[in-house]
Amino acid sequence: MINVTEKAAEEVIRLSKSQKKEGKFLRLGIEGGGCSGLSYLIKFEEEAGEFDTIQEGPAGIRILIDPKSMVYLDGSVLDYQGGGLMGGGFKFQNPNATHSCGCGTSFAV
Repeated sequence: MINVTEKAAEEVIRLSKSQKKEGKFLRLGIEGGGCSGLSYLIKFEEEAGEFDTIQEGPAGIRILIDPKSMVYLDGSVLDYQGGGLMGGGFKFQNPNATHSCGCGTSFAV
């Protein structure tokens, strides 16, 4: 299971409205890449895949996670941090990561 903070949920809702993606699924996953080997994936999708896990998040957000990504993301928290000198964005707190890059967008297990 992946937990989503209220701040992250608010930003997902804001983005879904601005991108005209209201009511779509939020896919959370991983893909190869980044300086540590694996990168986080966050995007809106129309439909769930056959093997996707569907989670209900705060404010009715529907979250999709494929089985491969669940192995690496189980127990993670998705948060949103806005502003600051380095800018804001979504941040994963991943207990499965053994190493993360400085920018927080990629990790290793």
